[in-house]
Amino acid sequence: MAHPAFVEHLVSLGVTAVELLPVHHFVSEPHLLRRGLTNYWGYNTLGYFAPHAAYSSAGTGGAQVTEFKAMVKALHAAGIEVILDVVYNHTAEGDHTGPTLSFKGIDNSGYYRLAGGEPARYTDYTGCGNTLDVRRPQVLALLMDSLRYWVTEMHVDGFRFDLASALARSFHDVDRLSAFFDVIHQDPVVSQVKLIAEPWDVGEGGYQVGNFPPLWTEWNGKYRDTVRDVWSGAHVGVRDLAYRLTGSSDLYRSDGRRPFASVNFVTAHDGFTLRDLYTYERKRNDANGEEGRDGESHNRGWNAGVEGPSDDPAVIEVRARQVRNVLTTLLLSTGVPMLTAGDELGRTQEGNNNAYCQDNELSWLDWGAIDADLWTFASRLIALRRQSPVLRQEAFFDGHEVPGSGGTRDLAWFAPGGGQLSTEDWYDTGLQTIGMYLDGRGIRARDERGRPVVDDSWLVYLHAGPAEVTVHLPGPPWADAYEFVVSTEYPTGAPPRPAVVAPGPITMPSRSVWALRVVRRP
Repeated sequence: MAHPAFVEHLVSLGVTAVELLPVHHFVSEPHLLRRGLTNYWGYNTLGYFAPHAAYSSAGTGGAQVTEFKAMVKALHAAGIEVILDVVYNHTAEGDHTGPTLSFKGIDNSGYYRLAGGEPARYTDYTGCGNTLDVRRPQVLALLMDSLRYWVTEMHVDGFRFDLASALARSFHDVDRLSAFFDVIHQDPVVSQVKLIAEPWDVGEGGYQVGNFPPLWTEWNGKYRDTVRDVWSGAHVGVRDLAYRLTGSSDLYRSDGRRPFASVNFVTAHDGFTLRDLYTYERKRNDANGEEGRDGESHNRGWNAGVEGPSDDPAVIEVRARQVRNVLTTLLLSTGVPMLTAGDELGRTQEGNNNAYCQDNELSWLDWGAIDADLWTFASRLIALRRQSPVLRQEAFFDGHEVPGSGGTRDLAWFAPGGGQLSTEDWYDTGLQTIGMYLDGRGIRARDERGRPVVDDSWLVYLHAGPAEVTVHLPGPPWADAYEFVVSTEYPTGAPPRPAVVAPGPITMPSRSVWALRVVRRP
């Protein structure tokens, strides 16, 4: 992680924070060892205060601590924050068939939730055999001591809490007023760092996207599902997509949170890579040794009509365009975009969507097989986002008229015919084309000197339909002309030459996204 070449990769891509899969010391599950496999992801924690020894090149007698600190220091020097994925919902001891390694032998009923009071049976909200009982003071103390250690001693910048709903369960239901939240919010150290929830677990009522309290941001699972549905060709309309593109105000506004409460993502470590999402519709997990029972079966992907690798140039082109469409959607959405490592390089796991036990070439990044055009495309989109405050709003849009604009709004939605979307359009599940207008003069933010932030205005058109469509670009007062900046029909996203077009009808290719900068006459 701290190698200069990798740090340079992150910097040149435009990354501002890395979220590491679990680095607390972990062990492999017995059932994996019996199959000759090992745990690759690390969601099987044994020690909450120790960096995983096998990740260290400096030794395992304590040198891994120094090496971890050096890694954090190197990334901080490059302007990159370090966020840890932490697993405080269960441990490596598993269920009644699992090993006794620590807490079972110290105080089984004091650390774990037991089923019906039976000391040999565990309540399992995690799908991993046991659930830590954070209702108990000693467990909360352990959790908080661990979090403070990683902030004060290891200097990390925040945490992503795996299956966070399991931590918020008081008796059965997920409780927003649980002791877990109280202790986190009152802690003078932990309350000051980034707190990200995976807002679900596998128990009844565990899906809690949008329901975590202020101070918390969330992996927005609804963003993932909506964007996947839209680009897979599902007839879901554009109503939900509009919420996801603009920070998910339906989820985060009512309790005073702001758009950055939404961590937007389409892929993560768990599931298909972005390339595989548009190569496979069926998981290929036989190598995991579970006869295909593991991994998500409903992936909301699309294989362009051919399952698996293809030599057909037309199939290859449309798959590559779909990847660019998703990346453009993600990086032009309000909220915090999260990109899975390798998706910017075209990484494949050959259809395995649960590679947690594949510590081999299937999971590793292959630096010799990089899609150079895709890398250029991703870095170009990230640079555009960083340069454009209107794409990184810290307040939700109001849809109000911008003073002195002649009638434009901070946010407006356009139908292909050129008019603003009607009520009928919003409920039309067959509509697969939408224009999002963002006025850079309507940003409700000020710079460090207290001056209003003003940016360019943009019209972003997304078209998920299988055929080309004629869209009408709105004229004054919205724009006098439009400059093509991003067009996903091109491999790097850049049109072959700077193109400025007048308002009016224009043909948009199938399955594509345009980002058009508004041109106004002086």
